[in-house]
Parts: sequence; structure tokens; C-alpha cells
Amino acid sequence: MELSGKVAIVTGAGRGLGRAYAEALARNGAQVVVNDVDEVAEEVAASIGGKAVVAPVGSTETAERLVAAAVEEFGRLDVLVTNAGILRDKVLWKMSDDDFDAVINVHLRGTFTCARAAAIRMREQGTGGSLVLISSPAGQRGNFGQTNYSAAKAGIAAMARTWALELARSDIAVNAVVPVAATEMTRTIPAFAPLIEESERNGTPLPEWVRRDEGLGTVEDVAELIVYLASDAAKGVTGQAIGIGGDRLALWSHPAEKQVQFSDGGWNAAKIAQHWGEFEPETYGIPAPVAP
Repeated sequence: MELSGKVAIVTGAGRGLGRAYAEALARNGAQVVVNDVDEVAEEVAASIGGKAVVAPVGSTETAERLVAAAVEEFGRLDVLVTNAGILRDKVLWKMSDDDFDAVINVHLRGTFTCARAAAIRMREQGTGGSLVLISSPAGQRGNFGQTNYSAAKAGIAAMARTWALELARSDIAVNAVVPVAATEMTRTIPAFAPLIEESERNGTPLPEWVRRDEGLGTVEDVAELIVYLASDAAKGVTGQAIGIGGDRLALWSHPAEKQVQFSDGGWNAAKIAQHWGEFEPETYGIPAPVAP
């Protein structure tokens, strides 16, 4: 996937998945603006010949700084990857306003402000572009102790579908990526933590069944999807939620009516109770891995 001549911004690119995204884009020829909250952004930028912007995402000021850095340093902007994120995990009755607001500000508002600034620039250029928004399985299915994170990641997937509609005429693709990889964030998920810890303790790769059945692998496994979505090969791919991890690539379905019942003249509570057994309820939550 040749990305020469393309310029990308990757938020939260100092560590983990974000760093892997930035490195993969640069390895395939893109020039990259590397963003994170501390000087590790400068280290990554130096290693790939990119430009560092050290600032927390969320504000319009940071978003505009990122776009300005891309244009001033490299002359244009073609790709935005909104990866920056934090965790403040607590069950509902223990989650504070600050816990909720901090996560929503970085994930949801940060995605919004950065995507808005990037879309304005891409529309001015008139040559299209790609917005790659990082979502999560927690946003698709919910996850215990992650009210704030799940809500933000679900909102990001919804914004991808909305912006795909709004930016289609400008030839700007918008997709949500649903990654699963062994990272510090993934370690906090009870379903995956034991697998990651065992792999690290023994110095061995994750088992084949984990990579295939659970779609859990390395950050490098995920990064190739970002390269594809940044490339011209992905033109026409937009409005999708795409999962990747380990040996697994998946297309997530959009919310849709699963079953429908009708009642002439409308419904009352008694009729709903009578017919509810005809529905097959959806599952919820990230299922725990089960070894074969």
C-alpha cells in the first residue's frame, strides 16, 4: 500500500496502538504528525521522520494545532486517525462526574474536534481524504465498569456513519475501526487480562486459538488496517465499523430492527407482555474467552 505523498495525523501516537499506527503509516511512505500528551510524541516523531505535537486532545485549539502542523510541515492533510484515549473504569454507582467527563472529553469530544478541523481542511483542498475513527468492542457490546468508555466508543461509531453521509460529496471516507490487541488498556478488561499476562510471563506468543477465535493479537496486527484505509485501495469504503485483531478481520453490523411484531390499533402494556416471549433478546457484554 503506497502512501507516498500522503500526510497523516495520529492522535495518542506515543504508545501502544497509536504508535503502531504512526509507524506503519510512515513505513508505507506517509508523512505523519504524531500527537500525545508528553514528550514520548517527540521520540516517536523523530524515529519516523515526522512532526510532534505535544498536547491533550479534546479542545478545538489542539485540533486546529494538529491540522496546522500538518499543513505547515508537510503542505497538506490526507488522513486523520483519532486514537487518543484514557480510561477511568468504575461501576456506575461509583463513577464520579469527573471520571465520566474526562473520558468523554478525550475520546468523544477529541474525535469530534479533530475530525471537524481535518474535514474543513480536506474540503478546502478538494482532493478527498480519510478519517479513521478508533472505536472499541466495548462500544459495540458494552463492558462491565466502562460506562464512560463504552458510551464514547459507541458514539464514535455513530459519528462515523453520520460523517460518511455528510462528507461523501467531498470524497472523504469515514470509518470506525474496532481493534483488539494486547495493550495496557486491554489488560484492564477482565476477559483478556489473564491471557495477556500469561503470554508476557512466559515470553510466548498468544495461542493460535486466541488470535483466531478471540481476534486478540499484537498492535502490529491491527496497524495494517489503518494503512489500508489510508490508501487509495480503500476508496469507496466508508461508513463502516471494521474489526481487526490477531488473525481476525470482521465487518460489524449496524444497529437494525431484528424482529417486529404488529398489533392492530397499537400496543398496551398487557399486549406487550403477552407477545414479548416471541422476541429473541440480544446478548450483551464482551464474552470471556473460552479455550477449545
